[in-house]
Amino acid sequence: MIGQPTPRLEDGRFLTGRGRFADGLGSGAYFGAIVRSPHAAALVLSVDTTAARALPGVVTAVSFTDLPTSLRRRLPLLIPHQDLTRPRTGYVLANERVCYVGEPVALIVARDRYVAQDACDLVQVAYTSRPAVTGLEEADRAHNLVHPDIPGNTAAHHIQQTGDIAAALDRAPYRLQLDLAVERSTAAPLEPRATLASWDDVRQRLNLVSNCQAPHGVAAAVAAFLDLPGESVTCTTPDIGGAFGGKLVHPWPEDVLTAWAARHLGHPVAWTEDRRENLVASCHERGQLHRIAVGFDAAGRILALDVRFLHDTGAYTPYGIIVPHVTATQILGPYRVPAYRIEFRSLYTNAVIVTPYRGAGRPQGCFVMERTIDSVARHLHLDRADVRAANLVPPESLPLDRGLVFQDGAPLVQDTGDYPAALRRARTLIGWDRFPALRTRAARGGRRLGIGLACYVEGTGLGPYEGARVSVAPNGRVRVATAASCQGQGHETVLAQVVAHHLGCGLNSIDVTTGRTDLVPYGAGTYASRTAVVTASAAAAAAQQVRHQALATAADHLGVPSERVDLADGTARIRDEASGAALTLAQLAVLANPLRYAFDAASHAATQFARPRPGPALAPGTKPGLDATAYFAPSGATCSYGVHAAVVETDPETAQVRILRYIVVHDCGTLINPMLVEGQIRGGVAQGIAGALLERILYTPDGQPLTTTYAELLTPGAADLPDIQIEHMSHPTPLNPLGTKGVGEGGVIPVSAVLASAIEDADGIFVDRVPLLPEVLHRLRADHARRNPARTAEVAS
Repeated sequence: MIGQPTPRLEDGRFLTGRGRFADGLGSGAYFGAIVRSPHAAALVLSVDTTAARALPGVVTAVSFTDLPTSLRRRLPLLIPHQDLTRPRTGYVLANERVCYVGEPVALIVARDRYVAQDACDLVQVAYTSRPAVTGLEEADRAHNLVHPDIPGNTAAHHIQQTGDIAAALDRAPYRLQLDLAVERSTAAPLEPRATLASWDDVRQRLNLVSNCQAPHGVAAAVAAFLDLPGESVTCTTPDIGGAFGGKLVHPWPEDVLTAWAARHLGHPVAWTEDRRENLVASCHERGQLHRIAVGFDAAGRILALDVRFLHDTGAYTPYGIIVPHVTATQILGPYRVPAYRIEFRSLYTNAVIVTPYRGAGRPQGCFVMERTIDSVARHLHLDRADVRAANLVPPESLPLDRGLVFQDGAPLVQDTGDYPAALRRARTLIGWDRFPALRTRAARGGRRLGIGLACYVEGTGLGPYEGARVSVAPNGRVRVATAASCQGQGHETVLAQVVAHHLGCGLNSIDVTTGRTDLVPYGAGTYASRTAVVTASAAAAAAQQVRHQALATAADHLGVPSERVDLADGTARIRDEASGAALTLAQLAVLANPLRYAFDAASHAATQFARPRPGPALAPGTKPGLDATAYFAPSGATCSYGVHAAVVETDPETAQVRILRYIVVHDCGTLINPMLVEGQIRGGVAQGIAGALLERILYTPDGQPLTTTYAELLTPGAADLPDIQIEHMSHPTPLNPLGTKGVGEGGVIPVSAVLASAIEDADGIFVDRVPLLPEVLHRLRADHARRNPARTAEVAS
C-alpha cells in the first residue's frame, strides 16, 4: 500500500456534506462571545457588565475580576528558551492593560449567539489610551514600550556562529550588504477557531471539542486552569477546515473561558470565532527585517555570511522564539557557507501575537539566502543558476552537521539527498538555458518576461513523540487511533495505508480516528510537517505488534510455528501448504482473547459453548486481543528539500504579475501516497503565491489593524494560480522506519524567493521585500528609476 496514489478515504463524507465540524456540534449549547479591546495600547480602568447581564437571553457576563483565582494566572509560555530573557504572556481576560486591538476584555454567555454578540456592545469599558508601538522600526527605536518593565521592547537576543566570520569577511575578494523585509501575514484558514465544552457533574469530567492542532496540550492546559486532574479533561478534534499553524496555541483564552463557563453554568457552551476576529485577534507571522553582509570570490562562492535581523513577536510570546530561531537555522538551506553568523532580536509590538504559520520562519530564511545568491550573481555578471550550483552541498557530504542548534535543541544535521541533481532537473524542466531566446521574442511583442530559481531545505518530523493505537474488532474491522489531529492533509488515508501495508489487509477494512485524547493517552500534536514522519512511524510500530499477535494466535490454532504463517489479504494461512486452513482477522481477534471458545480450523467455524481454553500467555501489561499502542520519538529532524522555478510576466503599466510557468522538484524521502504529497505541494505553492504577491497585514501608526476582512486580505482564487508541474525525487531518511520526510510546508517555503528572483529578472530592479503587491512593485520601480535613470530607460525600451 505504501507508495500508491490511493484516493483520500475521508473525501466521501466531505463531498456528501457529512463532515462534522465544531461549529455544527453545539446543538442546545449556550453561546459565548468576547468583548475585545478597540485600543492597541491602553490601561483598563473599569469594566461594567451590568447592562449586558440585564439583556434578556444573557446567562452571564464576566471580566477579569469576576474570574476565579485559578483563571487569573498568565497563559503558559509553551516553549521557553535561555535567550528569551523577557518572556511575557497574556491573560484569558485583560488585567489592567491591553496590548493589541482585539485582546479579550470580557466574556458574554447567552442562550443565542446573536444575543451574545449584541450584549458585547452593552459592556462599558473605561480605557486610558497609551502610545502604541507599531512595526519593527518603531519597536527598535524604543521611544515607547509595549510592556513598561521590558526595556528596548526586547523579548530575546540570540546569536549562533560557525567559523571566524570577521576574518572570513576581511579575506573575501568581494563583499555586499543587503537590506531585506518581509511583512506580516496570517494563516486565515477557511474554518476559524471553535470550541465546545460540556461538564459531566456526576463523573466530574470535562469534555472539550476543539478544532485545534494539539488536543493533548489543550486538555492539559484547561485542566490546569480549572484545577482539575489531567485525566478529568478529554479533548476531541472533529473535522477541521484548515489550520496552517493558526490553531496550534494551547490554550487560547477562548478555550479556557468556554470550558470554565460550561463547568460554572452546568450547561454546554460553544464559541466560534468570526472572520474579523480571526484576522485581528488570533495570530500572525512572517514580519522580519534583515541586514546581510556577504563575502564571496570571483566564482560566486560564498565565503562568509553575516545576517542580523529583527523579528516582530507581537504583544506576547506564547511560542517563545520558535519562529525567528527557525529562520536563523534554515537560512543556509542547501548551500556551503564556511563562516556563518546569525543574530536576531525578537521585539514586542502592539500587535496580535506571532505563532508558527505554514513554513514557520523558513520562507523568510529562504528569501534571505536566495536574494543573497541572486545579488552575488548580479554583482559578478554570472548566471544565477551557475552560482547556486557552485555553492551547493555535494551529496557525498551528507549527512552534514551544520554546527547550529535547531529549534528542538538538537544539532542541525541535514541527512540525505542530492541537492545538485534537484537543481539540474529544475533547470531543465523550466527551460533555463532556452529562456533568453523566449525573452527576446516576447520583448518584440511588448511583453516583459523574467525567470527565477530558488532552493531550500526544510527541517521536518520533529519530536518529542507521537502515539498510535491499532486494534482489530471481532467483526474484523481494523481500528487506528491517534491524538494527532487532521486539518485536511489526508491523515486518515496515510495512516490507513501504513497500517494496511504492515498488517496485510485492505484499506476498506480500516477505520481511522484522529485527534482523540481518550483513545491515545499521550500526544504532541500536528505541526512542523511531522505526521507522516512521527505519527505514521508510531502507527507502523503498533501495526507490526498487532501483526505479531495475529501470527502467534494463528500459529497456536493452526498447530505450526509462527514463522510458517503468512498474513495477507486479511487472512492468516500456513505457508506452502495446500490444506486451505485459514483464519480471518475477525476470527483471530476473537481467538486472541485470554479465554475463548475452541475453534474448528477445518470448518472455519467457532464451536458454540465448547470448553474455553486459554490462549498464549500474555506478557505483563499486554492487552488481550489484537490490540497495541506504540510511540515513536525521532532522534532528530529529517530534512526535505527542493528547487522551485518560475517564469513570470510583469505589466509595465499596472505592475500586475502573471505566473506563466511554475516548476517544483521535491524530495520528501519515501512517498507514502504520491497524490497526497502533490496535493500538499500544490496547496503550499498557492499559499506561497498569496504571501509573495497578494496578502499582507497592515496597521496604522496607532496600532489599528487595516486588514480586517477578505476585502483587504487578498487571498488568491483559482485564476491567480498557475498550473504547477511537480517532479519527485526520493532519498529515504534513516531516521525513521518508513524513510519519510515531512511535506506539509515545503511547497510554501521558496515561493517568495523564486517570484522575487523572476520579477527582478523581468524588471531589472532589485526586489528587497515581499509581498509584491502592484503598489509595492510600482514603488520599487520608481525608486530604481530615480537611482538608475539610464538602466531604467534600457529596460523600458
